[in-house]
Amino acid sequence: MSRIHEALKRAEEDRAAAQAVHLESVVPFAVSATAPSVSPLPAPGSEFSYTTLLSRCAPSSWSPDTKTMLFYNSEQAPGTEEFRTLRSRLYQLREKRPLKKVLVTSSLPKEGKSFVAANLAQALARQQGRRVLLIDADLRASRLHLALGTSATPGLSEYLLGEADEFGIMQRGTTENLLFIPAGRSTSNPAEMIANGRLSILLGQAEPLFDWIVIDSPPVIPVADALVLAGQADASLLVVRAGQTPSDAVEAAIESLGAKHVMGVILNGVEGLERLYSKYNKYYGSAAAPTTT
Repeated sequence: MSRIHEALKRAEEDRAAAQAVHLESVVPFAVSATAPSVSPLPAPGSEFSYTTLLSRCAPSSWSPDTKTMLFYNSEQAPGTEEFRTLRSRLYQLREKRPLKKVLVTSSLPKEGKSFVAANLAQALARQQGRRVLLIDADLRASRLHLALGTSATPGLSEYLLGEADEFGIMQRGTTENLLFIPAGRSTSNPAEMIANGRLSILLGQAEPLFDWIVIDSPPVIPVADALVLAGQADASLLVVRAGQTPSDAVEAAIESLGAKHVMGVILNGVEGLERLYSKYNKYYGSAAAPTTT
């Protein structure tokens, strides 16, 4: 009996030692001693409201570029009617499928995706009672803060790094019911940061508070970021620049995103529409297709 007792004792000691080694190997990956403490948005269903969010987000002084931010120039500025039409199309699509988180991207750089994202968000926010969150998720070449005339930091990169909470990165400017998350500071590994899981948490907590979330993404072909972001969105809009974007690049981008995920293509920079619309100006006012990058 004594030998059996000693064997059981040794087995217990060996099992305890093995568990100790296992814990030492996994704990450093599960806990980060240097990660700052942040205060996340309350979970959906808790005592929280959009009003509370506004009270926690400090107001920002925006100086929009009226050449690119069309609705800040005039409600009837050339191009604004096209974005109202796009807004109507999105509501039509929403009747057939779940649609709130819209990714705006392009196949290649300099096709006008940020221009489209910014003005689409403005058009959506101009409907009474509609709350819109505009996110600059282009961590490689952010431009939305320049169009809005505001600071780029703190922003999405600081949140993804755990250096700021949701309230610290959301800005509210002069447009009622339009909140903005800038891209934040440049980083060396944006694709890995976007895929670290914190963006999913941010969107999941913000989604119940907004009617629309518009996400400006890097272009599809040069980098992997857009494909990671597309997995977080309900659908994508692909911006194509007239007379510039190769057709094979458009086909490659749609194939990468998935044809079912691309709900529409925006043709940007069409020339000559001013003449097409001019004969209707005396009845309906002026309108022209967007031509700004």
